[in-house]
Amino acid sequence: MEMTANYTSFVAVGDSFTEGMSDLLPDGSYRGWADLLAARLAARAPGFRYANLAVRGKLIGQIAAEQAVPAAAMRADLVTLVGGLNDALRPGCDMGRVRFHLEEAVATLAPSCRRLVLMHSPGRQGPFLDRFRPRMEELFTHVDEVAERYGALVVDLYGSGALGDPRLWDADRLHLTAEGHRRAAGAVGQALGLDARDDWRTPLPVAVPARWTARRTEDLRFARRHLGPWVGRRLTGRSSGDGLPPKRPELLPYEPPPSGHGGLS
Repeated sequence: MEMTANYTSFVAVGDSFTEGMSDLLPDGSYRGWADLLAARLAARAPGFRYANLAVRGKLIGQIAAEQAVPAAAMRADLVTLVGGLNDALRPGCDMGRVRFHLEEAVATLAPSCRRLVLMHSPGRQGPFLDRFRPRMEELFTHVDEVAERYGALVVDLYGSGALGDPRLWDADRLHLTAEGHRRAAGAVGQALGLDARDDWRTPLPVAVPARWTARRTEDLRFARRHLGPWVGRRLTGRSSGDGLPPKRPELLPYEPPPSGHGGLS
């Protein structure tokens, strides 16, 4: 499979991971791996255009219905699709429906672009996600099978021990930090043929273990601020993205953010 990083347009499709949570900028917006990747691709292609249709909390059926069709109509060189994890984390998830909607989205997107990229989303090490890992891994098996049928590229972020390091995850334990997003952007860029500026798989330095009391305090804070509201939304069928528009709904010329906010270092 020939790889080239010379793309003139890029559309990102998905959920909170692709929207950029929790890579928070001073103005309150999110950056994230897709914006970082767009910055590097734009540096290689004058007139480069970028759209990001991702919205936090979206299920794969919503991504297929609300994002795949408009993304395909943009006829971009490069399209990335990451979805299904929000489904896998919900009680009573029907993995058959996940598989159906995943293929529905891929079948819509693959003929419309030069390169379609799918991913195994990263997963944080720790007990919070352990109960969901069998379902997550079933999802990633579906991703591999669909990618093979439609000639899509798969980037495996889940298999990286480095990206599972809790220090690369925000306090909600569901979204990467700025450094985590930087590494995810590096992984996708390298898969597309960009020069490696560093190895995104490099483990962080060994950390001094926190005291037991500090860990329990952090666990209680997490449960109160993040886990409780998250469980509440799952039980009531609500989403953190209800009513929110895509961050970059149109395929427009890429403009770098204010100094110090963009680029893939």
